[in-house]
Amino acid sequence: MATVIREATSDDLGAVVAVGHRTWPATYEPIAGADYVAMGLAKWWTPDATIPAIRAGRVTVAEVDGEIVGMAAVGPSDGHLVIWKLYVVPECQGRGLGRQLVDAVLARARESYDDIRLACLVGNDGAAAFYRSQGFVELERETGGHGIPDSVWMARELGAES
Repeated sequence: MATVIREATSDDLGAVVAVGHRTWPATYEPIAGADYVAMGLAKWWTPDATIPAIRAGRVTVAEVDGEIVGMAAVGPSDGHLVIWKLYVVPECQGRGLGRQLVDAVLARARESYDDIRLACLVGNDGAAAFYRSQGFVELERETGGHGIPDSVWMARELGAES
């Protein structure tokens, strides 16, 4: 299994969007239902919603044997870097690709930020456990509403030793 972790290019747009469409139903239908999944795919997993982050150099992909099977997207918010998306397709989870994506994001983030943050839906226990294993700690809980589930915000300090 040849694995490459790299910055996404515009040529990767379709494959990056496909990661979302392959992961969201399995991840979020049991937690938040089909309506939430449909809303999220329509809002956050379209070419128009995805290409700006790719063009800005804020998307990292995990490629296995030439196929993009995972991705991470980051962006600044209130003086912090936020991981807005981190997904690995279900059939490739458990192989260390998520950890490799986090490592790549952390390496770049250290250049400009003191910490990195992310939000995880309440009930997404597997993701929460993964993030804790990567050194993230809970900061606060945020109430959703209007069809959006509650979230847990987590952070990890980015000192040179982390």
